[in-house]
Amino acid sequence: MDLLDQVLMAAGVRGVLGARIDAAESWGISWNPLGTAAFYAVTSGTAWLGLPGRPPEQLMPGDVVLLRAGTAHTLSSDPDAAVGRCSKEVAELARAQGAVLRFGSGEPHGHILGAAYEHDPAVSIQVLDSLPEIVHLRAEHGGSSLDDTVRLLARELAHPQIASTTVLGRLVDILLVQLLRVWLSQNPPAARNSWLAALSDPLVSDAMSRLHGDPARPWTTDLLAAELAISRTTLARKFQTVAHETPGRYLTRLRMDLAAVRLRDTDDGLEAIARAVGYTSVYAFSRAFRKDRQQAPGSFRRAARAEAEGPGASTH
Repeated sequence: MDLLDQVLMAAGVRGVLGARIDAAESWGISWNPLGTAAFYAVTSGTAWLGLPGRPPEQLMPGDVVLLRAGTAHTLSSDPDAAVGRCSKEVAELARAQGAVLRFGSGEPHGHILGAAYEHDPAVSIQVLDSLPEIVHLRAEHGGSSLDDTVRLLARELAHPQIASTTVLGRLVDILLVQLLRVWLSQNPPAARNSWLAALSDPLVSDAMSRLHGDPARPWTTDLLAAELAISRTTLARKFQTVAHETPGRYLTRLRMDLAAVRLRDTDDGLEAIARAVGYTSVYAFSRAFRKDRQQAPGSFRRAARAEAEGPGASTH
C-alpha cells in the first residue's frame, strides 16, 4: 500500500454517485454541495461551468472537473442561460434511485455524470483539501487510463445494464485516483504548497508511508532517518521543505486523527486508544489530544457522537 492509498483510507475518502444529467436546449442549474467535493465527467455534448469571481469555463466531451468541498457553482447550456436552483430533495432522490435529472427542452444531446467525494471530518490529513478550488482536465489526457475510464463511463451511461449503479459507483472511485495522477503529472508546481507535494518526493513519501504503516512505534527523527539510511539533518530539512512541518508534528497529527476516529466510532477505553497510537500513558495521550484538538478526549467523544447522531450526519 503506497502513501496515497494510506491517506485516502485513513481520511475515509469515498465517492458517492450523484446525478446523471441529460441536457437539452437552454438550461442552467446552480449547486451548493456543502461538505463534499463535486465531480463532473462530460460524456457527450457541452456545458458551461461557472464559479463566483471567475469567467465561465466550457466543458467539452471527455472533460473531467473536480471542485473543492463546498464550492458553489453553476452548470448551464451557455453562459447567458437562465439559472435556477436544483431542489436538494430532487437531486438526492435521483442519486438514491440511480435516476436521471433532465434539464432543458427537446431531445437531450448532452450527458454528464455528477458525483461527490466525502471525507471523514475528524481527520486533519486530507488529500482533497490540498487541491485548488477547481481542477479541470481536458479530454484526451495524453493517453492516460483516465481517458479509458471516461470512455467506459460514457458507454455505461449510454447503454445501462443490470447493476449499472454499482458499476458507476466503482468508476467514480477509480476516476478520483486517475484524476490525481494526471493532475500531478501535468501540474507539479501547483502541488508544492500542499500535502500532495510529498507524493512527488521519494524520500518524504517513504518517510510518511513508514509513519502511516506503524504509527504506534516510538518514532523519533533519528530513528526514522536511520530507517531511511540518511542523516537526521537531511530528513528534517527535506521534510520541512516539502511538508511544511516536522516529522514529529506530522506523526502527532496522524496519531490524533486515528485517535479521534476511534473515540467517535468505538467504545474503546482511553488506555487502549493511547497504546494504539503510541502513547505509554493516558495522561500523555490526553495532554497531546487536548493540545491538538482543544478538547479533552472524553469531551471530543461526546461531541462527535452527538454530531453523528444529529440531522444530516456523516455516515463515517
